[in-house]
Amino acid sequence: MSTTDTPRTTEQPPHKPKFTFPSALTVLAIVTIAVWLLAFLVPSGLYDRNDSGAPIQGTYHRVDSGQSFVDRLNDLFLAPVNGLYGIQDQKTGQVGPDLTGDLYGSAGVFLFVLAIGAFITVVFATGALDRGIGRLAHRLRERGALLIAGIMVVFSVLGTVEGFAEETLGFYGLIVPLMLALGYDRMVAVGTIILGAGIGVLCSTVNPFATGVASSAADISLGDGIVLRFVMWVVLTAVTVAYVIRYARRVQRDPERSLTGFLPGDRDQDAGSEAEEPELTGLHKAVLITMGLVFAFMIFSVVPWASALTGDADAKPYGFELGWSFPQLAALFLCAAVLIGLVARLGEQKLSSMIIQGAADFISPALVIVLARGVTVIMNNSKITDTVLHSIEGIVKGTSSGVFAIIVFVVNLPLAFLIPSTSGHATLAMPILAPLADFAGVSRAVVVTAWQAASGWMNLWVPTTAVTIGGVALAKVGYDKYLRFVWPLLALLFLMICGFVAFGAVFT
Repeated sequence: MSTTDTPRTTEQPPHKPKFTFPSALTVLAIVTIAVWLLAFLVPSGLYDRNDSGAPIQGTYHRVDSGQSFVDRLNDLFLAPVNGLYGIQDQKTGQVGPDLTGDLYGSAGVFLFVLAIGAFITVVFATGALDRGIGRLAHRLRERGALLIAGIMVVFSVLGTVEGFAEETLGFYGLIVPLMLALGYDRMVAVGTIILGAGIGVLCSTVNPFATGVASSAADISLGDGIVLRFVMWVVLTAVTVAYVIRYARRVQRDPERSLTGFLPGDRDQDAGSEAEEPELTGLHKAVLITMGLVFAFMIFSVVPWASALTGDADAKPYGFELGWSFPQLAALFLCAAVLIGLVARLGEQKLSSMIIQGAADFISPALVIVLARGVTVIMNNSKITDTVLHSIEGIVKGTSSGVFAIIVFVVNLPLAFLIPSTSGHATLAMPILAPLADFAGVSRAVVVTAWQAASGWMNLWVPTTAVTIGGVALAKVGYDKYLRFVWPLLALLFLMICGFVAFGAVFT
């Protein structure tokens, strides 16, 4: 053999790529094509409408869509455009970008999401929120149960008002060592983070990405149903916090009962050896106060106070009510982003770049909303939306209002798995679900609550969400062990949600 011959290597079998669940954008693109094809098979039909545009039960009738193949192909091609700024003709009901009538697309919600992204990114750029949570964790490091409760409540509040979820991935490096130092295991840290933020999102009160988008698609105010959602948030958050603390105390008393066990070095950490307490400067305090005031004002501006305080849905609004919707809220958060930047003295260059970066980071959920709305345009123009509504009407017809609300919750569970994006799921489902509430004599706000509870419940455990699968990976906890830990809570939450939505349907 020649000395220049290369060493012989063993050929490795070709690596088979792992299947990864497609993104929400891809799922909705597939749904768009599927719905377009189904529109050729589903009969066209319409309900008669009342003065407010709501369908009248029992008036469904078959009609001719009047669309040629070229018309349908044009609808498919323009679906994303119509989903953004399609205009609905008042006479024909058709939607197109060059018609005259009312805005059917989601341009208002689209800009609102980008404005929220700019605001949140500017807040994180100041470091105030990270410091605030770090300071809380340090001060309570020797009072384990109080620390768990404190962090979970903070995360839950952020989840219920602004959809705080993926942002939690940055806190594992802080919270995992703290929990280990207090004698807990890594599962306690996972439960504190995932369940803390997740229960807030599940019980969203004014979360723009869940309640906001769903309310817009259901054609109701963001503040409608806020009392029920707030009570639900208080109760379910308390139950979830108690569940995590109960497990934590069990592990602290008997480490052998840990579901995860302990990695080398996990039991060697000492709570007293933590680094110095993170400093919260005057600027940080000012940013946190400003952030709190912005969200408080947002809640004030959207709540129908007369209806909420009197219990009468048709009550005349008080003089101080603002009745704001998405255009005003988008402007609010853009102004608030600038205000936070000025308070934190970020400077013009950094503030401008953070606003642009924040809008860019949130372009994905914004596009999901547009694509989902494009699907409803295809259904509207081919006149099959009312046909689908009529078929579901037959399923729920004759059920009590409480049973109807529970059915809405259960029906949305598989949809939440297929479309992990809450915004896309809401935009796609609400145009069909909301009119069903009218038929059942139930407030549309209850349907929004049932829908977001289904989406939030699924996102506490499904492996298609980055929050769950990324969280267990960062904490070095097996996904199977997390499921074993969380399933009793999921069962309890399922029953409690059914009770809440049934109560809301009967008494609101």
